[in-house]
Amino acid sequence: MRADMADPLTLFTSIGLSEQKAKETLKNDALCSALKDAITQAQRVLGAAGVDKATGTLLYTMTSRLRDPKRLGFLTDHIAQRKICTELQLAAALEFVKSHPQDPINQQEFESLCGVGVVITPEQIEDKDVSLIENASVFTGEARGGLMWADGKMIKNEVDMQVLHLLGPKTEADLEKKPKAQKAKAPDGEVKEELTMNGEIKIEGRSLMDELRGVALNFHKPGENYKTEGYVVTPKTMDLLKQHLEFTGGQIRTRFPPEPNGILHIGHAKAINFNFGYAKANDGICYLRYDDTNPEKEEEKYFTAIKDMVEWLGYKPYEITHASDNFQRLYDLAVDLIRRGHAYVCHQRGEELKGHNPPPSPWRERPAEESLVLFDRMRRGLFAEGEATVRMKIVMEDGKMDPVAYRIKYTAHHRTGDACSTPTFVGSLEPLILLICLCVSFRRSSYFWLCNALDVYCPVQWEYGRLNLTYTVVSKRKIIKLVEEGTVRDWDDPRLFTLTALRRRGFPSEAINNFCAKVGVTVAQATMEPHMLESCVRDVLNDHAPRAMAVLEPLKVTINDVRVPDFPANEFMGSHVIPFTRTIFIEQSDFREVMEKGYKRLTPDQPVGLRHAGYVISVQKVIKDAQGRAVELEVHCCSSNEAAEKPKAFIHWVSEPQKCEIRLYERLFLHKNPEDPSEVPGGFLSDINPNSLQVIDSALVDISVSKAKVFDKFQFERVGYFALDPDSTADKLVFNRTVTLKEDPGKM
Repeated sequence: MRADMADPLTLFTSIGLSEQKAKETLKNDALCSALKDAITQAQRVLGAAGVDKATGTLLYTMTSRLRDPKRLGFLTDHIAQRKICTELQLAAALEFVKSHPQDPINQQEFESLCGVGVVITPEQIEDKDVSLIENASVFTGEARGGLMWADGKMIKNEVDMQVLHLLGPKTEADLEKKPKAQKAKAPDGEVKEELTMNGEIKIEGRSLMDELRGVALNFHKPGENYKTEGYVVTPKTMDLLKQHLEFTGGQIRTRFPPEPNGILHIGHAKAINFNFGYAKANDGICYLRYDDTNPEKEEEKYFTAIKDMVEWLGYKPYEITHASDNFQRLYDLAVDLIRRGHAYVCHQRGEELKGHNPPPSPWRERPAEESLVLFDRMRRGLFAEGEATVRMKIVMEDGKMDPVAYRIKYTAHHRTGDACSTPTFVGSLEPLILLICLCVSFRRSSYFWLCNALDVYCPVQWEYGRLNLTYTVVSKRKIIKLVEEGTVRDWDDPRLFTLTALRRRGFPSEAINNFCAKVGVTVAQATMEPHMLESCVRDVLNDHAPRAMAVLEPLKVTINDVRVPDFPANEFMGSHVIPFTRTIFIEQSDFREVMEKGYKRLTPDQPVGLRHAGYVISVQKVIKDAQGRAVELEVHCCSSNEAAEKPKAFIHWVSEPQKCEIRLYERLFLHKNPEDPSEVPGGFLSDINPNSLQVIDSALVDISVSKAKVFDKFQFERVGYFALDPDSTADKLVFNRTVTLKEDPGKM
């Protein structure tokens, strides 16, 4: 059946594909086209014999795994001529062409490394030394090592025969199925984690550093960029890679490139951990490179805050660079791109280019000389802003044509004073090995195209999935709107999920890094619940936050006396009264005048213990205000050893306390996805939780925290974890609740 005349479905099933596999292939246009081309070429080689199932299977495997289309004909010929006959040979052939992207291919080396012409007979397999036969799997592996190109089924059959000869047929005990060992499950779907000796976070037996060392990432080795899928090889590629490898010495080099027009958020923590962490795990270096190409929105406070947050998470940049360092070089490259015919000056306005199918530019075929003159006029300020741009002649994978590579902003840049800026080229100008970035994958091909069009070194770009949290927004534009509307105080309002806000709220940097480790190195976009992050916070604070006692809603308690036995070993020999701070304060919620079922704390008929004091108090008198509310209790106090029965509960308390302000935070938004119009039709500003902040300005805390510094963290017993806020003064401390003591999925 001729490939050029047959229905594709019929053609694919004729070479041995199942109907289901053939239909799946038809859904992939690139694979479908490549397979048809391979079958057509194979039919020309084979003639009337046609393509049998074995050959068809190899052709399908080859086309589905081949990353360099120009090698399709070369490999097809070897398969059709029966030079490549097995999956093992095909795998070796694919690896060879991947490692040798440039022409010409050394035919002799290729055939030698792919086992072309090597025939392994059953007799050779039978003669293989069987002295290794301690178990079948070891022997099979050894046999494969000695007979690399042998058919796997032949080896297995021979192994089975020799095992049968030496050990005899299997018994009933051998055939009996052994039960599989049950793996211990983490409670409630939690990811199991433990800390290794060197402090690396381990997730299900493998640490994040292990993943970043390449166990899970499968990044290319330095100098082997061309082995990456989609990487374009030009006649100059190998020389550029060689030069770059000599310059870097094979050292891993990455960069973290934030835009200094806002504060970093929780998603950036993932980017920081991957870029800096990957370099650190592989003895490399990572640059902090500010993408300062939008001077209208950039402020010095953003530059400072970004650096602070990187260092707060535990990383130190090898060097701090700026996109603006390369403005002149970028301009020169744009001129070169135009001169080569790969770009042009266009006058379509921004509004004309919006949407998926904007009209093609009428200036696309403008002569390079004319575009160069116009580009020079753009730089000299002879066009109004937005009146002209430089666009690249490329069709993106999503179908969009000619993305803008260079636009002019007539705003003085705070570092250079230049009016020209573009972020497009910068990654290639720094001596990087690879780019790890949050990016849509179709941008990778345009980046490769751009570097190759200019004959500059092209690092590999690896994309990872964005990290999102529910019940919040992280868009800079929307956070600015929240600040302008007065919904939040600033970028570091503890209800937000910016890194400065999380630090202010008391989230330890270790907990944020642990959270990123739990999320893992993922390409898919991840949307997590806030309580998963809070769980990481509790794990760290439980071990590192000193305990203190604080009363959020104080109830005054006056102790009439404390009676202590004169002879503890014999209480009948008398007792005496010792001074005990006469006034203490407890939580209002720890006292109820009317006993309720299940209530175990203080009532007129039920005593309660004082934590850490060794005393039990019982109510003697309830003093009320004009509204009938209890405002003070007079109690009797005795040693817990002296109490008639052990109290049902022990409550916290403070004595001679320090007054403080407590800020309790809940979720800022009422719905999981405040930016989703189907969930919140009125927009995210209509979804604000009116109870997201509660300020208690007359709380009391024990004096053990009086010397605390900003961001110091404490566990207020029975209340939660708290951190000292920058608003604190010598006269009044301010504490932010970081998280509650126990997880409450319904609250923040």
